[in-house]
Amino acid sequence: MDVKIEPSWKQALSREWEADYFAALTQFVRTEYRTRKVFPPGKQIFAAFNTTPFSAVRVVILGQDPYHGPGQANGLCFSVNEGVPFPPSLLNIFKEVHDDTGAPIPANGDLSRWARQGVLLLNATLTVAAHQAGSHQGHGWEQFTDAAVRALAEQREHLVFILWGSYAIRKGAFIDRSRHLVLASPHPSPLSAHRGFFGNHHFSQANAYLQQHGLPPIVW
Repeated sequence: MDVKIEPSWKQALSREWEADYFAALTQFVRTEYRTRKVFPPGKQIFAAFNTTPFSAVRVVILGQDPYHGPGQANGLCFSVNEGVPFPPSLLNIFKEVHDDTGAPIPANGDLSRWARQGVLLLNATLTVAAHQAGSHQGHGWEQFTDAAVRALAEQREHLVFILWGSYAIRKGAFIDRSRHLVLASPHPSPLSAHRGFFGNHHFSQANAYLQQHGLPPIVW
């Protein structure tokens, strides 16, 4: 795995590159891509970092795994490439954006338009084997993405962390609520969206907080 990552992130995560766990992770990922079908495409593994530089982050949305179906994962959590049907969780996200802000349901599910505005769309695990959800968990990605969240929480001020579901809520448990806004709710999955994801108003709350601290709102 040749780590081609945006320079400000390379600096912010400088300790990770030399860590033993990252060397083992690199070996594992290289072998996986060489021997089986893995998503996202190799050049998009670090897409979340490369699209949203460290200094540009204003909002963080935490996901768990990349999509494991063909042509879906593009390195941004919950996002799919243009022309790919909306996965159920993404459709529910768009429904809540619409109900919360009035923004129309978009024509495609490519969330790079959010990422370019400073929304870090970060999965906890950055790769997955085809048709095997969770197959790359426990190999070091979680430690790496924890380091990214920690760097933001400790080195930046007034960020919005959006945590959907128990996994993301646990991952963000250490974030200092006096320095940042942390918004938590059930996951947008059809299994849980009706238990508190719908109506959580996270998108309007995020924008209100950003504006309160002199930052422009996100065009959701």
